[in-house]
Amino acid sequence: MSADPSFGGASPAPDLDQLFRFGYERLYAGDFTGAARGFRMAAAAGPASGEAWAALADACGGAGLVERTAVCYRRAVLLDPATWTWRLMLADALRQCGEIDAAHALYSVLASERSDSAAVRLGLAHCLSASGRHEEALEEFREALALRPNDRDAALALAEALTMTGDALAAVELLQPLGRRHQDDAAVHHALGRCWLALREPAKAMSALRHARDAAEGEEVAPIERLIAALEAGAGADLSAAYVRALFDRYADRFDQDLVGRLGYAAPDLLRAAVDRAVPGTAGLRILDLGCGTGLAGVTFKPLAAHLAGVDLSPRMVEKARQRGLYDDLGVGDVVEVMERSPGGWDLLVAADVLVYIGDLAPVFAAAALALSRGGHFAATVERLPAESALEFALGATRRYAHAEAYVRRSAEEAGFAVCLMEPCTPRREKGLPVSGLLFVLERVASSQTG
Repeated sequence: MSADPSFGGASPAPDLDQLFRFGYERLYAGDFTGAARGFRMAAAAGPASGEAWAALADACGGAGLVERTAVCYRRAVLLDPATWTWRLMLADALRQCGEIDAAHALYSVLASERSDSAAVRLGLAHCLSASGRHEEALEEFREALALRPNDRDAALALAEALTMTGDALAAVELLQPLGRRHQDDAAVHHALGRCWLALREPAKAMSALRHARDAAEGEEVAPIERLIAALEAGAGADLSAAYVRALFDRYADRFDQDLVGRLGYAAPDLLRAAVDRAVPGTAGLRILDLGCGTGLAGVTFKPLAAHLAGVDLSPRMVEKARQRGLYDDLGVGDVVEVMERSPGGWDLLVAADVLVYIGDLAPVFAAAALALSRGGHFAATVERLPAESALEFALGATRRYAHAEAYVRRSAEEAGFAVCLMEPCTPRREKGLPVSGLLFVLERVASSQTG
């Protein structure tokens, strides 16, 4: 081996201690290229030294050479498989190289040995997420943060996983205290801004993103600027399925008590009375409860049903409805998609206080016309815009839509419905005051496809 000029260029070649000393000095100084040179010479001089290969892997990792990092850690582990940290670093390197299955297998072994390792739980969560196993990943992210509560990276990863699985509201609650502790951390405030966007809270998203932009440096700036520009152009003002699902998942346990007791919720009873007036003597119906929640409308409409089904975006709400034992079928999903999947399958569609979370009702009416048998009925409530409003629908401060009566009537008729009944109502109270609502019962006389 020829002498390296960094060591004076004299023979004999430096021993392992000198090479390690040089390599670590360069590594701690941030000179990863110099460190890699020293550790590479150490590995050549002592090919059976696991430390030399592990140190070379550290230097390669610092230089961004992820594939080389994995190769070197694999060599170190082969030489000394008892060193647990090297096995963890190998798993991390494999994951970063995209070798997800191999990384997952190694993390699983490490977790069986040390179930209290936050680093292992976090790595395992990332592998599960990369494999599309988001619910399992979510549990591992939670476990990692529980083991290391002040870990900023674990909190960011958990927040991303929560948002991905539809609980952006929980992600916001996680990130807000982190943002207060890390005022100058662009990544935290950027993540918080994205969560607010998922919840369709553009003003809050803009505040967080501007904070992130002020703290950002280098390559962090551009993606934040793009989001800000999109918001300034008017994106993000509508409600999202993520927002509605997260809201009601969190609300499920106290939903009935709050809605019926505190808010005086009357929409199901009002709709049942309207159906009885508009279509007297109906029974033995195939009924689909849209946005069924905990099943309050199911209680009211069960006597009319030969088959009662329900669908809701919130899994926890659906579970509460299932506990009532009323429904023949329950599912989690988007109401429009569910209606589109069952053409002509229903005699009565019920949407009690559900359309307030949808702005444009045209897709709802079109799907309802498709889902109903000819002569079938659609009964629903909406919140009502003042008659003098020039808008067709508007998102209010309570994050619920109100619709103009003329817009509702026109949209229904364009979809092939005849209006059997449409009248003002008070579906609930808000802050002690009656909410101005509108209920309607429609009859399908022609599908939206046939006119």
